[in-house]
Amino acid sequence: MPAADDRFASWPQTRARILLAAVAALLALAALLPEPRGKQPATVPGLVGLGKAAKPRPRDDDLKLYDIAIERIRHGENYYAFIVAEHRRAQYPVRPAIAVRLPTLAYLDAALGPVGQTVAAIALMLACLAAWWRRLGEEPGGRPRRKVAVALLFMGVSLGLNRYYFVLHELWAGMLVVLAMGLHRPARPDAGRTRSHWIAAFAVTALALAIRELVLPFVLLLAANAFWRGARREALAWSVLVLAFLGALAIHLHIIGRQVLPSDPLSPSWLALRGLQGWLSNIVLSSNLRFLPHWLAGPVVILMVLGWAGWKSSAGSFATLLYLGYGLAFIIAGRNDNFYWGMIVAPGMFIGLAFAPRALESLWRASSRKVIAR
Repeated sequence: MPAADDRFASWPQTRARILLAAVAALLALAALLPEPRGKQPATVPGLVGLGKAAKPRPRDDDLKLYDIAIERIRHGENYYAFIVAEHRRAQYPVRPAIAVRLPTLAYLDAALGPVGQTVAAIALMLACLAAWWRRLGEEPGGRPRRKVAVALLFMGVSLGLNRYYFVLHELWAGMLVVLAMGLHRPARPDAGRTRSHWIAAFAVTALALAIRELVLPFVLLLAANAFWRGARREALAWSVLVLAFLGALAIHLHIIGRQVLPSDPLSPSWLALRGLQGWLSNIVLSSNLRFLPHWLAGPVVILMVLGWAGWKSSAGSFATLLYLGYGLAFIIAGRNDNFYWGMIVAPGMFIGLAFAPRALESLWRASSRKVIAR
């Protein structure tokens, strides 16, 4: 009798064979695809960036821009009074206005200072691990794999301790997304939980969205999921958050747009259509997978998603839709030098590896013999 939390065990033979063939093809492609060309991340000393570096790294140009913004805010200047001029000075585009980041993280970093940023990063990482330790214990099939899953999650969220990237918006937004997923609790009548618990996840998600607009698809999926489950109050809350954010974003774009000159160059198109390579490279280069050989790192990304897909639970279903959705977005949009967008989703994907071996075994068994669903 198939386990209740095993999605593939009861699949019809034909469907299982199709998916198994697709997975095999994707694994082969992921191993054979060439490494993307373009701006690449410099080598980061140490796994989490807290150890002693043999030599100070040169600062990347985009991070220098954020450093300047934080420093000017610390001296009492208004973000919108200087940010467009700083973009021009660094030869970064201001057209379209969305190329200029939201001011939230710059103000937070300025208020926290270097020590506060380190403390916040450690606290956020520990909160992610604790939230997922608890959620894995509550989801079907999660408890037996909890230790391995949380250890793998540490591999994902440990990048958040790299001080070099503390000014990078995607780093903090991605960590907050992982935390929100761990805190979110859909109703489970079979386990005696008749109500959803989402208030804490809502607050964390709101902060992530205020830091980086790339979190918006995550919020839209949360809203759609709540509507699908019939959780009207929760769905309304997520919808209000989306509308409030769009209003704030419109104000941001209006302020920046008023300062744009006809002579300002237009940013290169983000519609790059990089295909599977775009998705894999975004995840690999923006996570600790970058330490693995290229032929191994790509297939690991595929196995991460397969593990999530094979876990028959509310967490597994939601994460599968989330990671496939962002994967499709990265296939269509983003240049090679936008690899850091992957930080939005990469940290949490590591949990899927804990469920990947069983997912592969289950698919193989289902494709080898006819399974009658009961």
